[in-house]
Amino acid sequence: MRNNRIGLKLGLIIITVFLIVLVFLGFTIDRMFTNYYYARMQTDTEELTSHFTVMADSTDTTSEQTMKTFAEFSNVSIFNIRQDGAVILHSGVHDSSDRTFIRASDLHKIFSGKKVNLLYEDPAGHRYFVSGQPIHEGGSVASALYVMSSTEEMEKSLSGVRNLLTLSGMGAFLLALGITWIIAQFLSRPLLQMQQATRKIAAGELETRLALKSRDEMGALAEAINDLAVDLQRYRDTRQEFFANISHELRTPITYLEGYSRVVKEELYETEAEKNQYLDIIYEESVRLQHLVDDLFDLAKMEEGKITLVLEWIDLSELAEHAVRKVELKARQKNLSLSMQQSGATSCVWADRKRMEQIVLNLLENAIRYTERGGIKVYLLYEADSVTFIVEDTGMGIPADELPYIFERFYRVEKSRSRQFGGTGLGLSIVRKLVELQKGEIHVSSKIGEGTRFEIRFVLQSQFGEGNA
Repeated sequence: MRNNRIGLKLGLIIITVFLIVLVFLGFTIDRMFTNYYYARMQTDTEELTSHFTVMADSTDTTSEQTMKTFAEFSNVSIFNIRQDGAVILHSGVHDSSDRTFIRASDLHKIFSGKKVNLLYEDPAGHRYFVSGQPIHEGGSVASALYVMSSTEEMEKSLSGVRNLLTLSGMGAFLLALGITWIIAQFLSRPLLQMQQATRKIAAGELETRLALKSRDEMGALAEAINDLAVDLQRYRDTRQEFFANISHELRTPITYLEGYSRVVKEELYETEAEKNQYLDIIYEESVRLQHLVDDLFDLAKMEEGKITLVLEWIDLSELAEHAVRKVELKARQKNLSLSMQQSGATSCVWADRKRMEQIVLNLLENAIRYTERGGIKVYLLYEADSVTFIVEDTGMGIPADELPYIFERFYRVEKSRSRQFGGTGLGLSIVRKLVELQKGEIHVSSKIGEGTRFEIRFVLQSQFGEGNA
């Protein structure tokens, strides 16, 4: 994919970490082999020196020749030094004139009965392991024996190991580079797909969906983007439908107001009774228009958090009975039964009377609107710490897949029949917001063809505590 910057960054991070690990590992292995070879050579040199010392201690007249032969065979150089620095015996390839490796402090240690070991580099750049040990004669140290062993073979071996490490490191790096590129592409591809999808969604292509099915964080993020697209699409569709519905709802009363007011103004009626009938229609449509505007205004205020509640102690039973009487005529006109039942000792609720009545009336009118036969039942259940208000109808019901959205603004169930029953899709959204503002909870359950049940629960508070607050 073009401009895969995230893949490049991932690749650089991974390869940088790998290089650091590779360099550290190579350095560690090099030190390990170097230390091993140096320790081994030092041990071998010390053992050779011990053998030469044993030979020098021997009283055999052939010991000197044996030492020279053994030195040549072992490819080492030996120096037998008196305390004054004079060379008693020299054998090997190293120039006897080069005695810079002999230091006064080391001689003092040797003639004190101690051993010395050092790494020496001659003027020509050759490196040697030097081991010095005392030669005893008659219970005292007679001379110092130095054995010089060249490190050339050891350095060749170390050079071979280093070359092998370098080649292995280059091979591992190239392999890691390929694997890193594959991993970076694999990890970045879903991010690039998400980037393209979000850009399409931002451009208005809300049908865009991601097909990532992994169960990791990438999959969860893809699901979240898909959910966002679904929500945005639903919001756009409901908003468009709302504007269409609200335009229809506004146009109808305005058309009536315009038409019948013109009839009255131009006196196109025949009798006073007909005139009064037209005036009644004008009044009803103006009330309807006012109700629609009030709903829009209330919803806007609640969404902005600017609505003010006037809290007081109210008798919910009395308020519910009053609301039932208000809608009783509408229910009777549709041949629907309307009843109210109460259980438990009545307790007052700390709430806004006007808003609480709005909640109850909205639920009752909604139940009557979508119920064609049967009836509506209202329950008030008082418990020790709460009161539950229930409105249950035998209407057409709400599909299960639409239940989660019925409290969203502008949302209306079964759009094809929405105009038949009226409503703007604002009522339930207003109800939920009013309930939540008064610290209540609202729940809904429904079955298609059997009816719908709304439950609102408020926690009862201490009347004396709140009243004195």
